Order: sequence, then structure tokens, then C-alpha cells
Amino acid sequence: MITLNTKMVGLLGQPLTFTFSPQMHNSTFKTMGLDYFYRPIEVGKEDLYNVVKGLRHMNYAGFNVTKPNKVRILRYLDEVDELAAKIGSVNTVKIVDGRLIGYNTDGEGYVASLKEELDFNPNGKRFTILGAGGAGRAIAFTLANYGADKIYIIDRMSSCSEIVASEINANICKCAEVVELSDSNLKVCIDNSDVIINASGIGMMPQIDRTPFSKDLLHKDIIVSDITYNPLKTRLIQEAEAVGCKTHNGVGMLIHQGAKAFEIWTGFDAPIKEMTDTVVGIVSNLNQ
Repeated sequence: MITLNTKMVGLLGQPLTFTFSPQMHNSTFKTMGLDYFYRPIEVGKEDLYNVVKGLRHMNYAGFNVTKPNKVRILRYLDEVDELAAKIGSVNTVKIVDGRLIGYNTDGEGYVASLKEELDFNPNGKRFTILGAGGAGRAIAFTLANYGADKIYIIDRMSSCSEIVASEINANICKCAEVVELSDSNLKVCIDNSDVIINASGIGMMPQIDRTPFSKDLLHKDIIVSDITYNPLKTRLIQEAEAVGCKTHNGVGMLIHQGAKAFEIWTGFDAPIKEMTDTVVGIVSNLNQ
């Protein structure tokens, strides 16, 4: 039951029809006996300022930020964590005495899920990332921070790729390279990478029949990672499994980035197992 004392947490983005975050966090708050409530707030770039201005003065502990607001939110914050500032993208905001403090838990959540699920350490490895938006930026910067040897960045808008690569090379290490989108270029990148990451959003609900590239470009020795978690197995993941690739979806990233956000808002350690059970339960119900 929500009362005057309930600490609210929101999710600012558009569209939010397919998000699992409210169920995951509200179940976690209940398990921990915390008087918090997480609610989706569907808002795009045009109205973001007005919504954020209101939340600053309400009983909110903070909020998450998702597409299309992860970069734009920066202009409305009072303070930004060092890693988030380097990334240039924020997905978690904490409100302290009316001040908005921004963090980015996407990249850390992604790396944590790779380590947990595949026992994979990014240090010295080579990556191809499709998509240079908010999540793609965060993942690229964090992989560089963890010692990646090479990161090929591909986006339909080459200017986005160029900005991400130049900032990584200037602020972390000279490991990022912009690659123009084409089948031939993708083939070269895939042949020279340990992991290919789809952070483009292509293949997520409701357009589940789409895939970012042809399965003919894949080989069994590359890990195929798709940060989409709805559906659990995108067309890309299914085709990669058919080729014999190891695969990795976005469920673990969702859980671990959410766990880090939970800790930022509440100050308590996140119950990873309970959060995992909740998300797996949601996914299982979707697949019935």
C-alpha cells in the first residue's frame, strides 16, 4: 500500500510497454521489507524537463532512465558520477535533498553478467558493438575501462560511432575504432572479435522477426550477445545457436544494472537471487 511515507522510484522513457523493471524492483522492495514503490513514467525527450522538474520536488528517491532519454537527461542533473560523465549517458538518478545525481549502471551490469554467465573476462579481448546509443555507449566505455584490446563500433549514424570512439580513445585508452555499416565490414569485424554485441534494439518486441545482420556472417567461435531481454531469445540469438555460437542475452544485464541502481537508491545490498528469480518468472510466463 502506498502512503505519504512511501519512497517512490520511477522509470522515464518511451515506450515502456515491455519493461520488466517495475515488477523486478517492486518484488525486491517487498522481499526486503522496504517502503518503496517503482512506477513507469512514459515520457519522451520533449517533455523530459518538465517531468524531471516535478520529480525533484516530490517524494522520489530517484529514477531510472531509458530510451530515448539517457543522454538528454544529463542537461538536467546537478551532479554526475565520474564514469557516467565519461560515458556521456545516465540510466540511474538518485535524488538527495532535491539534488539530482546521475550514474550509469548499464556497463557494469553488462560486464557482471558476462562474468557470471560465461566466466568471461573482457581484459585483452576484442569486441564488435552494434549501436552507439545510450546502452551501447555505456557498454563500450566499461569494456574499455576493463582492459578490452579492441572495440569496433558500428552504428547507422556514423556520427554517433565517431563520438563514442573518440571519447573512449581520449579518456580511457586507444582501443576504439569506427566501422562503417556494411556486410563486408561486419564480416571482417566478426572474424576478428571474441564477442559481437547487439545494442541496436533491432529484434526486440514487438519487431521480433528482425535481425541486425545475416546469420551467414557468423562462425561458431564468436560469442553472440544481444542486450534485448524481451524476447528472451531474439532471432539473432536463435540463429547464432543454430550456428553453434555461445550466446548471451540481456536478462543478466537487466538484473545486475538494476541491482546496482537498487543499492544507489536504498543503501542496502541488492538480493541478486531474488531479483533473478523474479525476472526468470516473468520470462517463463511470457513463454507459456
